Amino acid sequence: MDTDDLSKATYKGILIEAEKFHPDLTLRFGLIAYECEDEAEYLTTAKELCEELKEMDEDEIDDFFFGQPPPNAKKNLTAALKRILENISKLLIGTKRHLLPIYSFFNQIDFSF
Repeated sequence: MDTDDLSKATYKGILIEAEKFHPDLTLRFGLIAYECEDEAEYLTTAKELCEELKEMDEDEIDDFFFGQPPPNAKKNLTAALKRILENISKLLIGTKRHLLPIYSFFNQIDFSF
């Protein structure tokens, strides 16, 4: 999928939030969209990326930002990732609420023949 295929809420909650911190972070979240089939997979993959980024040490952060990390990179990256993860959690809850009525409907149907 492409980032244009993301809902406005997902685009804003992840990509715009990442852009507020640094364009290189936005780039990484944009690139993972191409690996995903749909928005639900994108949200899961973005969450995994956040968790990986939180574990990086200073040298890895330097490499991640192509040798030009922003000031106070570790501290500020952690804060940005926290906001992105909060947004992802809200988006995932919204996705589950949206699918729950459909799941409940199909759960009531007897498919045995």
